Amino acid sequence: MTSIITGLQGQPPQGHPKGYPFVAGRNNVIACAKHFVGDGGTDKGVNEGNTLLPYDELERIHMEPYLDCISQGVSTVMASYSSWNGRKLHGDRYLLTDILKDKLGFKGFVISDWEGIDRLIQPRDSDYRGCVSLAINAGVDMVMVPFDYKRFVEILKFLVVSGNIPMARIDDAVERILRVKFVAGLFEHPFSDRSLLNTVGCKAHRDLAREAVRKSLVLLKNGKNIEKPLLPLDRNAKRIFVTGSHADDLGYQCGGWTILWNGSSGRITIGTTILEAIKEAVGDNTEVIYEPKPSPETLSQQDISFAIVVVGEEPYAEFTGDNSNLKIPFNGTEVICSVADKIPTLAIIVSGRPLVLEPELLEKTDALVAAWLPGSEGGGIADVIFGDFDFTGKLPVTWFKAVEHLPMHTKENSHDPLYPFGFGLSYTKHASID
Repeated sequence: MTSIITGLQGQPPQGHPKGYPFVAGRNNVIACAKHFVGDGGTDKGVNEGNTLLPYDELERIHMEPYLDCISQGVSTVMASYSSWNGRKLHGDRYLLTDILKDKLGFKGFVISDWEGIDRLIQPRDSDYRGCVSLAINAGVDMVMVPFDYKRFVEILKFLVVSGNIPMARIDDAVERILRVKFVAGLFEHPFSDRSLLNTVGCKAHRDLAREAVRKSLVLLKNGKNIEKPLLPLDRNAKRIFVTGSHADDLGYQCGGWTILWNGSSGRITIGTTILEAIKEAVGDNTEVIYEPKPSPETLSQQDISFAIVVVGEEPYAEFTGDNSNLKIPFNGTEVICSVADKIPTLAIIVSGRPLVLEPELLEKTDALVAAWLPGSEGGGIADVIFGDFDFTGKLPVTWFKAVEHLPMHTKENSHDPLYPFGFGLSYTKHASID
């Protein structure tokens, strides 16, 4: 979440008059913190679900990140599709106004999600006028109306003229929106600099993305015996076997919200797959055997030094990712185990969240890496597994043993986690937990 709106919450540069907006020019970015609040705590993890918590726990667990965002100048906050104890966030005046704006001191503006206000009254579209009234009076300042904006404008005008929405609420919303735009310099520079289009995706950008991949990888296991780690891999090994549904699929690496809403399989954008990165990283005399699915003939070969099995989730976005079992798709566990039975194996999991890691998988694999969704730059994975860089990533969440143990909150769960929050191995340390 990038901070630039220093005139809202942060401090202006030294010597700049207090109380006046600081406009830094065309390099400003208006950041949005979302989705307020409690998305990560919905019952059974359902997207657009219901977070069942008393206020003090909602504040302590889910609201804390917003304090940091606001203090650093994040200037817009998007309301959540989800509900808190049955109250939809887009219509919750207590949370949007009394807490976010008044108690937390947020001076930017609250924006709705895509057609977010349409969902306030069921059945949908049965009382759109009531939806608009609820949302605006609750504290939504800018409304995302992707299609029928003329109807929205007419209804909003009617509600103001009729007194259902006080003019003071409109004035407050307009003031917040204008404040953000003035501070960001949009009136001085209302259009983007199109001369920069050719730099998007340049080498410097891809180098930065590759660095992000290196730093985000989490090493979960390295060696069945800590005295005999598998990683870093020997780039000059005679023969390497690479397999798995995600080894050579750029779309799977990127996940959802890439080119398409749900993402897609295949070469949907420019980038380097994990297989391509491995081939670039190994020595000239190393043979890389690749099969999307391991064949019995290949597994029976005796001269393969090690295998890299890359499996994971299909791309998804929002509710299409709701999953009650969280097992590795495409028989990922079986693929890993079938290879690990025959060849020393590094398993790489590509996913947007922790998945079920069966005891058999953990026992049979020699090394295990959580790669999350590395995106277009598969080279960042090769950089680390072949030892050019060390593992530095730590788990940003607790990795569960079984879905029955969910939800898991750090230091508050009676079930022993598979891997605790902050866990991450490296080449220099057998274990490291921050």
